[in-house]
Amino acid sequence: SFNEMTAALEMNARELEQRRRFIEAILDNVPTGVVSVSPTGEIQRVNRALSQIFGADRVRRARRLWDLVPPEAAPGIRYLMNRSRRTGVASQQFEFRDGGRTLHLGVTVSALGERESPGFVVVIEDTTELLRAQKSAAWREVARRVAHEIKNPLTPISLSAQRIARQVERAAAANALPGDMVRILQECAATIVEETESVRTLVNEFSSLARFPAAQPEPADLNEIVHTGLAVFEGRLPGIEITLDLASDLPPVMVDRELFKRVIVNLVDNSAEAMRETPVKRLTVCTRPAGADAVELEVADTGCGVSLEDKEKLFLPYFSTKEQGTGLGLAIVSQIVAEHGGHIRVEDNEPSGARFIIEIPVRNGAGAASGRRAAVRAGGPGERS
Repeated sequence: SFNEMTAALEMNARELEQRRRFIEAILDNVPTGVVSVSPTGEIQRVNRALSQIFGADRVRRARRLWDLVPPEAAPGIRYLMNRSRRTGVASQQFEFRDGGRTLHLGVTVSALGERESPGFVVVIEDTTELLRAQKSAAWREVARRVAHEIKNPLTPISLSAQRIARQVERAAAANALPGDMVRILQECAATIVEETESVRTLVNEFSSLARFPAAQPEPADLNEIVHTGLAVFEGRLPGIEITLDLASDLPPVMVDRELFKRVIVNLVDNSAEAMRETPVKRLTVCTRPAGADAVELEVADTGCGVSLEDKEKLFLPYFSTKEQGTGLGLAIVSQIVAEHGGHIRVEDNEPSGARFIIEIPVRNGAGAASGRRAAVRAGGPGERS
């Protein structure tokens, strides 16, 4: 009957609406960007993840698919659309500069039909962090091999040089060698010993990155870890004003105390080095809540700052902005933070310097931890020794 047909149509309509909402809920919660595109490239619908990749403003302004990317990448996007009409699905990796950062995107275009396509579904995956992690892992493997190959001969080299120095000393006492030759041999032996120790120090740093101890998280007071880390620098930061701004209402965090102490030490040491040549030397360490499930640790300085180009490479192993730097300190910090499920970023510190901000997940159901605010001046005028 007519009423039965009407009821059936209404039921089908409700089922279709439920399916539509279900699919939209899935798309809005996947971490990859998904875009529905018309046959001529106009954007019809996007999910939330797309705004996380490109920024909400750009997504809002974009009318066509290629408006999302810089002009130099637009031809590649149009090529993928044309190719997907022939093959059904087309994929390509893109790398381009975007506002001072380098984006690595995997783009897959699927044509909805053959030839006279009714449109496309485009999936965009931000692979920047994945590639950075792969590069970091590759560097750690290099570090492991280099440390193994170099460390073994260091001890016999150093012992041989010391033995030569002792033999020269005996020969000099017996007047068996000319004075100039004694001096030259002693200087050479001392240089060999000194340089092997320098190489040994570098190799040990390589080893610390390659064979990093597994984190053993436990409930900890982040403010207490800050004080423990700063205690290492007692009397070693002359001329640097240290300000602590530690929130008193922090919940405990699940971290390895020793590893996070190393985070504090490395960041403070990095900031002290950055302020060696600056007239104003001010170091600020802050802790604060970051929503209901995280806290932030910030180490800010008034040093030379970090350029836009260097920011994206700063946490890679063996990248350093310092002439004598090994490029391992911040890489180790980044690895420790990542092992704890956290995230680290660097921002400009106005009017000069840099701010290193670490976000750390809190322990579920944790209560408040103690903290305090203080300002102290360390040492007298002058640079860090």
